[in-house]
Amino acid sequence: MAAAAATLALTGLAAPAQAEDLPPDAPESWTQEPRATAGTPSPPATRAWTAPGGAASPGDFTLSPGELNAETTKRVARLDAVLPKSGVQNLLAGANRTVQPWCSRDSFGTAPDPDVKYCLQNDDSVSQEWVPQGFTGVSDAKDNELWGDAGNIQLFASYDGWDPGRENDPLPTAGDCTPAELEANDACNQKGVRITFVQSRTNPATGSPEVKYRHVLLGWTYVNSADHVSFDGLHAAEYPIQKGVHAGGIVWYGNYLYVADTRNGMRVFDMRYIMDLDPDGDPGTHDEMGTDTDGVKTTSNVEVKTKVGRHDNVWYSFGYRYVMPQVAAWKFKAAQSNPKGSYACVSTGAPKASYISLDRSTVPDRLIMGEYCRPESGYPSTGRIASYPVSALEGRSADVTAEGWANYLPMANGGAQGAAAHNGTLYVNESKGTDEPGNLWRFQWSNGQLVQNGQAVKTARGAEDLYVERGTGRLWSVSEHRPGAASDCTANRDPADPAGTDYCQRVLYAHKLSWLDSRP
Repeated sequence: MAAAAATLALTGLAAPAQAEDLPPDAPESWTQEPRATAGTPSPPATRAWTAPGGAASPGDFTLSPGELNAETTKRVARLDAVLPKSGVQNLLAGANRTVQPWCSRDSFGTAPDPDVKYCLQNDDSVSQEWVPQGFTGVSDAKDNELWGDAGNIQLFASYDGWDPGRENDPLPTAGDCTPAELEANDACNQKGVRITFVQSRTNPATGSPEVKYRHVLLGWTYVNSADHVSFDGLHAAEYPIQKGVHAGGIVWYGNYLYVADTRNGMRVFDMRYIMDLDPDGDPGTHDEMGTDTDGVKTTSNVEVKTKVGRHDNVWYSFGYRYVMPQVAAWKFKAAQSNPKGSYACVSTGAPKASYISLDRSTVPDRLIMGEYCRPESGYPSTGRIASYPVSALEGRSADVTAEGWANYLPMANGGAQGAAAHNGTLYVNESKGTDEPGNLWRFQWSNGQLVQNGQAVKTARGAEDLYVERGTGRLWSVSEHRPGAASDCTANRDPADPAGTDYCQRVLYAHKLSWLDSRP
């Protein structure tokens, strides 16, 4: 195990947390998709850009199918034979957490109130561990915005951003936690990324409207030395978040969920493979699972929150009932030469996949990908953004190049956290620090160039990814900040709320597109 950990450390990947029987020299093919090459910054000539809002090279955004997609398909098929599955509707029918509409939490301050505001349960709202990022929903998934009879559905992604046991080190015994604490302390384990399914519905018992939600852990599969298929959380290191895939943007399209992987491209998940480790709904009973190729029966345990994957014929999932494994990946074809140690971006070569969204107002439907960048000396780019025909991503048999448009963002200070296009307008969320409302920008295309349309609209502190809900005419997002940490929201608070309880807890929120478009 020590040799395996050392091998993984050299590749920059985290060893699978609590993995069973890893080989002493685990090849990279048993871990996650290898990362695009990260070298020294490109020569100065590649840092030039056409102009703010000018055309960028679509070819730089070219994605190639992951080298391990065929192997991943085999692993997921094996996992599918062992673990029972749950569809989206069944998952939502058992949603175990409740949203509070229009609670007192106010992450908007002097910014205009949104059209809708949902407050998460207290532990999710102030969690040091889980940080919300990407946003999508059933309006992306289906042209008719219906997923069976499940009603309106939104999804948001969160990454595990606080891990005293790993703390920027790929070895599972590094950091502030001892090996014993890794076994005993839930927070010591790096869990990667989870997706939260949110449903607006009518309570079947009371007939009253309610909003419920449920978390699902994302995972990647591997085969261990005992030839058992297993899974772990997502742990591909990237800068500056060294603790896993950042999930800054997500898109649900048909059966597939695309998750932005900043320095690599995208991870792909499948709604048909949501594994249910507690099918009877009672965590206290350890349910019988299927058998792997060895024919040995397995059970599950969702009470233990410090283990993941298969151990001694028992399945664990960091305490989550549902796990959705990665089924494929898309990787940037060009070399990744964005500098590490800063938010600066080069202007050509592979971009950063900081956020993604979907534009269903065009023909064909387009997946949008953009960069979070802060300009520095020698690196003037405030980020590139481009679009792909999303149907081309479903085949995974050939490279897919951005087409339709590719531009540099016309933002003086950068900081784009999310972008969405609808009916010819590009909406961009810009973060403005921990204690200042964000900016929601509007741009339009003129002769192939992005130009500003009106002034920035003030929005939530910590504004993140954007999602267009076509039927309601709303533009959704989520705020990421929480009270209680100097970097997250402590200065300039309302004197009446010194603890920040209402000042900057996390909310899901939406503005009316018609209201935004009418702003000067």
